[in-house]
Amino acid sequence: MILYFSATGNTKYIAEIIAGELDDKLLDLRERIKSGDNSTIYSDKPFVICSPVYVCEIPRFLMKFLAKQKFAGNRMVYFVFTCGGYAGVSGAMMEEMFANKKMLPMGHSELIMPNNYVASNFNKPNEENEIIYRLEKSALEARIAALKIRHGRKLTARHVFMLEKLVMLPFTPIWVKVNQPSKPFHTTDKCIGCGKCEKLCPVNNIRLADGRPTWKAPCAHCMACICNCPVEAIEYGDVTQSKEKYNIRKYLSKIK
Repeated sequence: MILYFSATGNTKYIAEIIAGELDDKLLDLRERIKSGDNSTIYSDKPFVICSPVYVCEIPRFLMKFLAKQKFAGNRMVYFVFTCGGYAGVSGAMMEEMFANKKMLPMGHSELIMPNNYVASNFNKPNEENEIIYRLEKSALEARIAALKIRHGRKLTARHVFMLEKLVMLPFTPIWVKVNQPSKPFHTTDKCIGCGKCEKLCPVNNIRLADGRPTWKAPCAHCMACICNCPVEAIEYGDVTQSKEKYNIRKYLSKIK
């Protein structure tokens, strides 16, 4: 079974490719995460967990969800990470977590995808040609990963060194607390009060008040709200006003 969480569509795209190649079931974890549903997930085939990477590790809300989740059936588990350039300690953390669950981690893949984190002055959005290149290249790599999974081969990505763990594990929560406040999120007059942002928020951080969304802490900065708004009415301070709000649907028709 292919399990995934996706905010702007990158990870969903990869999960769908792998599921198609393996003729396997696909499970979107968003609603389970939102509702805290950790009922047992069963699969005859190996589990494949597809996740984005935020600040060098998988999203903390997804990590907490998976830590509580029970799995039954096949004991093999693969990990596929989508990232803008660096997956950090994601592989090492997930493999350790699932080994403690008495499952058999079968390695991980790191797929470089279009940069979708628009709420930062440090991140420059990719140009359209680069976006399409990354999508086509990651699709090929996803099919290669699926081939290995079908034949029971391990996925191999770069080795995660102990120094990375020593630096990243204490660094990430500090960075998130200092650099990922929810207060700068706001809507413009284009907001139509559709509530899509509230529905998509994986941590139930958004509530509609008088027909307009409000954000509370803590925020995962997953970009699901800002990048999926149908009228592009959501902004993050003045950081995003001149940026295109990334969503993979804008480019799928241009992929060969």
